[in-house]
Amino acid sequence: MHTEEFGKVLSKIVKDYQTHLEEELAPTLTTSQLSVLEVLEQNGQLKPSDLIPFLATTPAAVTMLLDRMEKAELIRRDRDEDDRRIVWISITEKGKTETVRGITIRHNYLDGVLSRLSTHNQQLLVYLLSKVSGVK
Repeated sequence: MHTEEFGKVLSKIVKDYQTHLEEELAPTLTTSQLSVLEVLEQNGQLKPSDLIPFLATTPAAVTMLLDRMEKAELIRRDRDEDDRRIVWISITEKGKTETVRGITIRHNYLDGVLSRLSTHNQQLLVYLLSKVSGVK
């Protein structure tokens, strides 16, 4: 079994990825904020509770994250006109601009990492990782 070796390599990859993205996205964004912006771009306005499955965190943490994002003018909160208890989260123009910037940073980083491998090995890596993760 290569469990321990796989765990060490995976841990290093994840740490390097997170560190690079956090440094490059700062001070305007965090990786969590980029995730929220991407979900909003793909789905339109959502309720805060709709974000929980995408972030794997608690409702309280989502609220704090959204507070910071609203203060930075990345998102907007609006009360539902029919049911004032419902709050809708939507992306602002600044949020859209930051989403593009964040995705570009991520793509450039991943392109650099993958450029160390041949095209064939890149395809093989993606195939094997999709098998491990269960992603199709």
